[in-house]
Amino acid sequence: MIMKQVEIKNMPELPYAMEEALNRLRININFLGEDIRKILVISTTPDEGKSFVAMQMWYQMAKSDTPSVLIDADLRKSVMAEKYKIETVNNEKLKGTSHFLSGNYDIRNAVYNVYGSSAILPNTDNVVNPSLLIQSKKFETMLDTLAEDYRYVFVDSPPLDLVSDGERIGSLCDGAVLVLRSGVTSKRMVQNSINQLERAGCPLLGIVLNRVEGSKGRYYRKYGKYYGKYGKYYGRYGRYYGKYYGKYYGKYGEYYSDYYGETKSSDEGEK
Repeated sequence: MIMKQVEIKNMPELPYAMEEALNRLRININFLGEDIRKILVISTTPDEGKSFVAMQMWYQMAKSDTPSVLIDADLRKSVMAEKYKIETVNNEKLKGTSHFLSGNYDIRNAVYNVYGSSAILPNTDNVVNPSLLIQSKKFETMLDTLAEDYRYVFVDSPPLDLVSDGERIGSLCDGAVLVLRSGVTSKRMVQNSINQLERAGCPLLGIVLNRVEGSKGRYYRKYGKYYGKYGKYYGRYGRYYGKYYGKYYGKYGEYYSDYYGETKSSDEGEK
């Protein structure tokens, strides 16, 4: 039983449309089946919004009383604990992922309870070279143990184009959600990311297309799910049909993307 508890004091209040979009993403995750438990949330490059998406996916599950745990595995440049003001309720020192991986105690005594049956393991001390920690048997055991205790284990990972950490973590997960920033991530980079995940044996569950600029300069988030083995972009980000739905065609399958709502044109969620 988890005894330690933290509070997240800076969870942003999102616009209604964005809240509904994230809720739909939660529903889509639930449709993936019982075998999908350990989910990697990753991007191609920094500042595409992966940490925001990871936090919000976990938060949506927590609010729906789905036992979930969020692991901050970005051990090099994590700002999650600082950005969201994650603090212990008893003012004790907050210890995180790097402490657990380099320490000698059980993972069930490391994670912090937050909402009901949901928990979080932030990373509070970044490491210059965390590869040995991520490649350790302890990291693999951590994910497997938490997958037994929680319905979903969401893992926030470093971007794929920087270091090999993401591929290693992906090899231990049941699938990945790839976060892209519209107008920034090129088709070639996306294909490279898909190839890396495939090489790691990590199925691509879907894509979050972040900060899509509408015709009036407004920004949208689009959430999609892959059907078939994988999806492939046509043109830069795909070909859209109608106001609400779009289809991507390519040799890997067919991709459906839904338009759900408007977000503010700010830097919110860009980490």
